[in-house]
Amino acid sequence: MQPTGAAGTGSGPGSPPASSGAVVAVVNRAASADLLTGDELDSVDLATDNLPAVDTPDACDKAALRLRCLLRQLQRGEISAELLQKNLHYAARVLEAVFIDETNQEDGGGGGGPAGSNNSGGGGGGGKAISNNVGDNSGNAASKEARRGATTSAPPTHSGPTGPPLGKTTIQRRKLRAPVWARRLADEDDELSEVQPDAVPPEVREWLASTFTRQLATTRKRSDEKPKFRSVAHAIRAGIFVDRIYRRISSTALMQFPPEVVKVLKCLDDWSFDVFALAEAGTCQPVKYLGYDLLNRYGTIHKFKIPPATLETFLSRIEEGYCRFRNPYHNNLHAADVAQTVHHILCQTGMMHWLTDLEIFATLLAALIHDYEHTGTTNNFHVMSGSDTAMLYNDRAVLENHHISAAFRVLKEDDCNVLQNLSKEEFRELRSLIIDMVLATDMSFHFQQLKNMRNLLTLAEPQVDKSKALSLVLHCCDVSHPAKRWDIHHKWTMLLLEEFFRQGDLEQELGLPFSPLCDRNNTLVAESQIGFIEFIVEPSMAVCADMLEIVLAPIAPIAMSSNSKNNNNNNNTSIKANNTL
Repeated sequence: MQPTGAAGTGSGPGSPPASSGAVVAVVNRAASADLLTGDELDSVDLATDNLPAVDTPDACDKAALRLRCLLRQLQRGEISAELLQKNLHYAARVLEAVFIDETNQEDGGGGGGPAGSNNSGGGGGGGKAISNNVGDNSGNAASKEARRGATTSAPPTHSGPTGPPLGKTTIQRRKLRAPVWARRLADEDDELSEVQPDAVPPEVREWLASTFTRQLATTRKRSDEKPKFRSVAHAIRAGIFVDRIYRRISSTALMQFPPEVVKVLKCLDDWSFDVFALAEAGTCQPVKYLGYDLLNRYGTIHKFKIPPATLETFLSRIEEGYCRFRNPYHNNLHAADVAQTVHHILCQTGMMHWLTDLEIFATLLAALIHDYEHTGTTNNFHVMSGSDTAMLYNDRAVLENHHISAAFRVLKEDDCNVLQNLSKEEFRELRSLIIDMVLATDMSFHFQQLKNMRNLLTLAEPQVDKSKALSLVLHCCDVSHPAKRWDIHHKWTMLLLEEFFRQGDLEQELGLPFSPLCDRNNTLVAESQIGFIEFIVEPSMAVCADMLEIVLAPIAPIAMSSNSKNNNNNNNTSIKANNTL
């Protein structure tokens, strides 16, 4: 793990810490900036080519002066969006550098060990700052460079950035619960052994067996590399505020969001986010608006130099592909719902701090394209009917292979290539991760996927491959609607059954036997959903929770703080609801 901060650099026992000069400079120079006249502010050069380093006193002067100048020009509408973004970004980095230096002064004085600083702001980004000692003393230059590069790595959200818990500098690692399946690792032939014959009707059992097991499993081994954790620097309240302004202006200046869409997206961090409301507010373009907002929140547009017009065109093309077959369930609404659920897990559990920027980019893209151009029929239907797609992919993960291939064909078009500024190495890594994640959404791989992860988690020192972890997360998000609010789950269930019934109608026309749950006149709706929840959804969520507990243990302060804030918000909501009743 890289160090997330730098040690103080006092020159001797009697010398003041280096950070104090920066802090005093902020106060004194900010006061002098108040005395500047309007004409003097108008004469400030806002070019960003030759700015001082962000951790110098001169940078504080420049940042304070530029912020006042920006405010004046914003009020008169005389500033370009590009110049505004660059200056706000610089100011955010300066504020963060001052905060890190001040935190080091409070915790370690001028003397020695590396100190990583985290901020635990909530809501508007406030809260008491604490520091955690991590990493090794690799030198001031390396530490400063690390924190500069990580300024915007952890995206603020509407509910506040994830940060360490308040009032404690050390967090006791949570004890993992003993999984009930620890001594029950059956062979693949026994994948349905825990589904008792009397527990579900024969039709439901047949559906579980045909959908969530595979007879020809082909898996590709990946290198068992140890996950490398990136250092995560959190901005202070003012830094977060400036960074939010920067992102908000970047978003609104480059793509217009209808007011109704902006209102719905304020709840984007919620577990039971209503994607149906987003579709209604956004003229049935949930992928376009949600996808753009997510990539902007995580700083992906800026970090990977994605042309905004290209991103908008790409998202519109993906949206069109989802609407091609007019499916009741596997459409653009489902894509947006899965992408939002992935965002919830990345953000609210703190998993995003375990990932690199490129891995976050790949994860969001995989969620957005994971069912691209879905035909509204199952893999088994393609195989049984001998479709061209089944012939092309040799009956193996037919739809999943098509989703990936078709999406990357879109990405090859010049006006849709959001990957155009990636290096060859970055492109290969991103493509490999997307392929692994989307192929893992093949439901016939479900039991084998859970079994592999359970086996891994029972090891004394489990090392979870990021590809496998993210594949499980995407799979869980793909089947997550039963875990959400009842009204949302009920809508999805009715839409999915209608899609099944349409496949049954087609099977009847082709003289094929009905697939499980596809006969309009002979389907047990309630029983099928109970079986789906008990044998698919709940075990998936349990394994995913255990996996997250393992991989997030090294960054437990961040993850636990996020969970704590979420629980507090949920408790407050429950209290308000009870008082209303």
